Amino acid sequence: MKTILITGGAGFIGSHLADKLLESGNNIIVIDNMNDFYNPSIKQKNIEHNLINEHYRFYKADIENINEIDSIFKNHKIDTVVHLAARAGVRPSIENPEGYVKTNILGTINILELMKRYEIKKMVFASSSSVYGNCQENIFSETLKISEPISPYAATKSACEQFCYTYHKLYGINIVALRFFTVYGPRQRPDLAIHKFARLIKQEKPIPVFGDGHTKRDYTYIDDIIQGVISAIEYNKTGYEIINLGGGEPVTLNRMIEELEKYLSKKAIINRMPMQKGDVDKTVSDISKAEKLLNYHPETSFTEGIRKFTEWLGMQNG
Repeated sequence: MKTILITGGAGFIGSHLADKLLESGNNIIVIDNMNDFYNPSIKQKNIEHNLINEHYRFYKADIENINEIDSIFKNHKIDTVVHLAARAGVRPSIENPEGYVKTNILGTINILELMKRYEIKKMVFASSSSVYGNCQENIFSETLKISEPISPYAATKSACEQFCYTYHKLYGINIVALRFFTVYGPRQRPDLAIHKFARLIKQEKPIPVFGDGHTKRDYTYIDDIIQGVISAIEYNKTGYEIINLGGGEPVTLNRMIEELEKYLSKKAIINRMPMQKGDVDKTVSDISKAEKLLNYHPETSFTEGIRKFTEWLGMQNG
């Protein structure tokens, strides 16, 4: 039985991961500061079913404060850290770059420092497809240079990958950095496009569409992401890897709206707006490395994923 610490473990991806790892017989420790970037009651709902599980421990704590989280590392014999905690979102990072640097970079360094202090040798780090910037390549492979981020959020994720490599080289910490491509599904953050658009379409309110609708995203269903993360936890062939986790099926914004309309049985009211600073034109993941190293094979098509998401949304209040 492994003891796995998940930072940001009350959020969308973290709570799903905790559920799956508990099913497999692991001890799970979750750190989350339950901040108000969106309604904290959503995170509370994500974890409440696990709070009575003897193999699950939850700590409300902030990774920006190393003294606050030191005792958690000290009091548990941790085998692996899955570091998901971060300030998310491209547009908010433009408004508050300092906050993103504190949480994403300093917070990551704090986690790495505690791993060094308590001799924890395995981390899975959540990076992002945003590090590729406005890449003009037809497909984004891990070998592409990422020196041109177009948002503070992307810049922090790129910097964190480099700090992870530094700590791997200096202290022998084995790290897999996973570049997530637009994850969606049940429990998705309410500010993200699929969730936000679906809610507004249901309410027959206008949806804000930035640009002409031809931007593309490599949407990845939550179950496929979780499969990739668990494979990364188990991976032990090499000491440091950066690996894309995508859906393998880039989808235009227009098609995303059409799929939502189909499964919600309502027509969207579209409010066209200019493209936003920091938004990229497309994300297209090369998942061949994930296939080879992690036996990663996304199984949920975009159509099926939207069907599952709208079913879940229909069971929620509002």
